[in-house]
Amino acid sequence: MAQDITIKITDREGVTHEVQAPTDMNMNIMELVRAYELAPEGTIGICGGMAMCASCQCYVLNDVTLPEMGQDEEAMLWEAFNVKDNSRLGCQIHITPDIDGLEVELAPEA
Repeated sequence: MAQDITIKITDREGVTHEVQAPTDMNMNIMELVRAYELAPEGTIGICGGMAMCASCQCYVLNDVTLPEMGQDEEAMLWEAFNVKDNSRLGCQIHITPDIDGLEVELAPEA
């Protein structure tokens, strides 16, 4: 049986939330933020998780190993605002046991 992992998400107000994330539901960070209502409705995941809008951009704050960035994610971040070296799209980070302990901060709204 799959188990939940712990992820820390700092919202756009600067408040850090430690949340439990299921590893058996094929969710991603963007969907987790929506599920816990850590961003106002309509401000995150506007494209539905297709790596086409960057509304779910987040900054990775610790050294958890993540899967390599795909071409769509790289292209979207190339065009996005407030991009940093540690930027990733939350919709492209799938919740797996490998990312237990991940800490991210939501990027400001563009």
